Amino acid sequence: MNKRELPLVSVIIPTYNRKQFVTDALKSVFEQTYDSLEVIVVDDGSTDGTEDALEAVDNRYRFKYFRIPHCGFPGKVRNYGIKESEGEYIAFLDSDDLWMKEKTGKQVAYMLDNPGIKICHTREIWLKGTTVVSQSGQKHRRNGYIFEDALKKCIIGPSTVLIKKSVFAVHGGFNESLEIAEDYELWLRLTSLCTIGYLDIPLVIKRGGHSDQLSGKYGRIEYFRIEALRKALESGAFSAGQRKQAFKELSRKCSIYADGCLKRGKAEEGEKYRNLSRLFSNNIIK
Repeated sequence: MNKRELPLVSVIIPTYNRKQFVTDALKSVFEQTYDSLEVIVVDDGSTDGTEDALEAVDNRYRFKYFRIPHCGFPGKVRNYGIKESEGEYIAFLDSDDLWMKEKTGKQVAYMLDNPGIKICHTREIWLKGTTVVSQSGQKHRRNGYIFEDALKKCIIGPSTVLIKKSVFAVHGGFNESLEIAEDYELWLRLTSLCTIGYLDIPLVIKRGGHSDQLSGKYGRIEYFRIEALRKALESGAFSAGQRKQAFKELSRKCSIYADGCLKRGKAEEGEKYRNLSRLFSNNIIK
């Protein structure tokens, strides 16, 4: 396949105050073995000199840069990039993550070989500082119909996905009202409707353990998964059977969260989520 036949992939890199990471992320895109790329950086109003750092990137490397007023909602930032993109495929790269050189090429080849698949993801290498975090305990379905497994937690890393852009036109993008777990909510909607492809190859390096990660901002990720699951239920994307599964999981999450609140001496919040668990067990949204 020559370059003119390669489908264009739009790579969307959202960033906020990560000048020390985002240029490394960009470099990992520029080093891809796949050439048909459109690179879009969406800066959520950084104040740390990110714009200057990006202006200093070697001008041999072309990318589009958009600076928007700070909002703090990653879904809104990614959606902005989708709106500005021209590719047949969309890929996301969080600004603190890195791609292996063959990431895009292997995924495009997989998608072309499997035309019924509109979304695929890959394995990741998880780093905490310089330490590789074992994933041996991660036992869940990663390809095919994975909705039931996706209910439990976010099992698709944003930096690993390649998605046909047409999916967003039909099913919508990220929920812009969620500060955290916006990816979990989107994957729930999409896994309820789409068969998921998977490359069992580590093609992404996920760099964790630094202080500015949203997942660690509040120290209560389950609260945000509860809110995201409620939003997904309210979207109307699920079938009757999927709604029952989702309500069951929502009830379970609220019960676990209530126990945590009670242990921390937050009796009022704990009782609230205990009551919500009962409502959700009866398939009632409130």
